[in-house]
Amino acid sequence: MSDQSTVFTRLPETDDEREDPERATRAEVLDFWQDRFGVPPDTFEGYTFWERGAGKLWLYQGSPPSPVDIEGLGMTVLRTRQEHWKPTLEAVQRFGDRASKNVIHLDEDAARAFVAGEDQERDWDGDWGYLVVTHDLAGGTEPVGVGLYVYGELRSQVPKGRRREV
Repeated sequence: MSDQSTVFTRLPETDDEREDPERATRAEVLDFWQDRFGVPPDTFEGYTFWERGAGKLWLYQGSPPSPVDIEGLGMTVLRTRQEHWKPTLEAVQRFGDRASKNVIHLDEDAARAFVAGEDQERDWDGDWGYLVVTHDLAGGTEPVGVGLYVYGELRSQVPKGRRREV
């Protein structure tokens, strides 16, 4: 078997099934999405959560055998094993439309700056930390990415390779 950085192992369902106390459980992941963003747990019905390396969580629709030694499995969804769990851009774009908390909506100019990777001073009366950032697109409100709000500033968390001048 390859080193642990390439092996995906399925998250335990609950704390009772957890062998590594640092490892997240499915229940904790569902609680995180619900508590932080108001995303209902049933949003992830039919999906399994997998860890590769230390705290890099992936989401897969289905259930292959565990462990599995492959390069990728579904999509990255969350970074754990750090002080504050961080959702990925892909997860927010896929599931952020279900968010009802810690969502900041940007107008056109602010959204352009955000997707270009620019940080911006903003007023926000909600919680500090990671936010779902939305913008009006094609007649509806769509999640465009993850922002980090601290000290009156919305910091773009759009990865450098995904930033765009639009």
